[in-house]
Amino acid sequence: MGAKTVNKLAVPGATLHYEVTGSGPVLLLIAGGGTDAGIFDGIVGRLAADYTVVAYDPRGNSRSPYDGPAADERVDQSADDALALLDAVGGHEPAYVLGSSSGAITGLELITRYPDRVRMLVAHEPPCVEVLPDAADHRAFFEQVYDTYRTDGVEAADFLFMRGIGTDQDDMPAPEDLLPEVGEMFLRFQANAANFYEHKLLPFTRYQPDLDALKAVASRIVPAAGAESLEYLPARPIQHIAEGLGWPTVSFPGNHGGYASHPEQFATLLARVLESD
Repeated sequence: MGAKTVNKLAVPGATLHYEVTGSGPVLLLIAGGGTDAGIFDGIVGRLAADYTVVAYDPRGNSRSPYDGPAADERVDQSADDALALLDAVGGHEPAYVLGSSSGAITGLELITRYPDRVRMLVAHEPPCVEVLPDAADHRAFFEQVYDTYRTDGVEAADFLFMRGIGTDQDDMPAPEDLLPEVGEMFLRFQANAANFYEHKLLPFTRYQPDLDALKAVASRIVPAAGAESLEYLPARPIQHIAEGLGWPTVSFPGNHGGYASHPEQFATLLARVLESD
């Protein structure tokens, strides 16, 4: 698969940590929420045999610090970060992209604004609830999570948030069973939680995708959701978008974080999907 190289890229307002493994066409992996490049470690090896796999810590997460004080994030800025990475690694060739959770929202904005730069987007459970007919209810839920964080702290917000989106059901190993490097990764995620609730949660969940623009590039979008999370909130928006695009939603192994809980099966299916291009 080749050695992993670790790099830094300066973008307006932040410095991005990114990792490159393998060779071939570029495959950009966009993490969501308070996670980082490490969340994809389980699938990189399988994919790096055929792709130049690029994973990164989104701005404000882990090893991608802001240049100054933290501020509420913008989805268009997040898409520009992704584009800057594509420019740095792949020049101006169109790339494959897998985005999950808020990373999938970044992917939707990327293909909307820069359609010639995305060869295929696998959009895995973007929580853009504004597309749903009951959007007001979900908007109120995310505002409740934010308010809980502000009044009661991260732990209370985590409990409410994970119960509300179904990720408390994710099949992840117990902390005592984690390898040391995986334990370190989850400690990074925990350290990102406050910034996620303060500056990312509401801007991303309030995102309204341009459905007409997405229809124009529908042949390059693969709607995706976890086979075990189809009934939960994060999977509902992409199913709604898929209906508008005229495509079925591809069911990937596991729940919202299937690439971490079922890496071999997830990577195998993702490789098959990318090969169908």
